Amino acid sequence: MIVRSLRHGRPVRQQRGDRLPPMPTSASRGWLVGAGTNLLNPKVGVFYIATIPQFLPAGVPPLLMGAILAGVHAALTMGRFSVLISGGRWARRWLSSPRSLRVIDRITGVVLLGFGGTLAVESVTGGAPALRP
Repeated sequence: MIVRSLRHGRPVRQQRGDRLPPMPTSASRGWLVGAGTNLLNPKVGVFYIATIPQFLPAGVPPLLMGAILAGVHAALTMGRFSVLISGGRWARRWLSSPRSLRVIDRITGVVLLGFGGTLAVESVTGGAPALRP
């Protein structure tokens, strides 16, 4: 499978005809899906319970200060994700070209062959190969 991907320069997934899940059709739909996923994720609540109390100054109402800190975190996160989404749109156009897919598949194949070779050497020699400086 790795050799076929290296030789033909296309993912095995495309050769079998599998389809990727559809992308959200609009920005608002994508935002709703992301917000719903984030709000239903219990790790978000655990994160706030674990981190926000460390930053509450003495003598300040904890609910108000906690809400302010959560708001600052939300604003910073929205800014960061806006940059990531904009960059992702540009990268998607660039990475979806056939030439980019071939290069990525070949690099991935070489890396996987390197990992496999390392595992083979370790299994034969009984340990990790020694690197000489």
